[in-house]
Amino acid sequence: MTTMKDRPHAVTEAGAGPWERSPCLQGNSKMYQPRFYRSWTSDRDLVSFSVVLKETDLQILARRNLRRKAEREVLKYRGALEAYVARHPQFLSSLTPVAVGEDSPRVVRTMAEAAYATGVGPMAAVAGAIAEYVGRQLLPFSREVIVENGGDIFMSTQHRRLVGIYAGDSPFTNNLALEIQPGDTPLGICTSSGTVGHSLSLGQADACIAVSASTALADAAATAVGNLIQTACDISQGIEFARSLRGLKGVLIIKDDRIGMWGDVTVVALGEQD
Repeated sequence: MTTMKDRPHAVTEAGAGPWERSPCLQGNSKMYQPRFYRSWTSDRDLVSFSVVLKETDLQILARRNLRRKAEREVLKYRGALEAYVARHPQFLSSLTPVAVGEDSPRVVRTMAEAAYATGVGPMAAVAGAIAEYVGRQLLPFSREVIVENGGDIFMSTQHRRLVGIYAGDSPFTNNLALEIQPGDTPLGICTSSGTVGHSLSLGQADACIAVSASTALADAAATAVGNLIQTACDISQGIEFARSLRGLKGVLIIKDDRIGMWGDVTVVALGEQD
């Protein structure tokens, strides 16, 4: 018999994301998208709570309810990003790396570094960056923290966790999960898709999941690798590119009924966990 912590704590929904990858941060808010995959949450050893600010919508799991602390952190980091974008609109709209000054906010520099490492625009890293910055600020108050931001996850755990994979109409949806060991965390687990959700992707992958110690890098890498996938024949090309990205721990790519993976990625069949 498996414990609840052995079951998927959440589903990494391919391509999910509110303003985090929107081409416009202000004045063009997207309609709220129901986060149906959150109903699959089952880590009952942790307290679950949500933080919503404008288009930002986080689900957080921790040892205790830290909603007020998390709200303050979201306000801080989102506020810093909004103020920077107001002065540097190219940072929001560019699909290629953008240079930033040494005096830029930390979250902006982190996103810019991830963009340069992967060759995409800095907003491709924002969901992961916000998830990690908020999550790390909660760790002094909870030994375990999981922050999900539109399907992109920052995780620091003391127990084995499974993260279920959602890849649209692919037969792998709801059948596979990533296995995360405590010693591998803190960790970022981020997903991009060209067939699911409303996030920008130049590819047609059902799911491209990247794993890194930097959640911002994982987010940007998932986008960059996913951009290369038009058919299942492109999976090997995506993996070769992922291997070239410094700081990336692993990648998993799903297109239709084909799957490829590289690196420190462990996949288990959910049916075997019952």
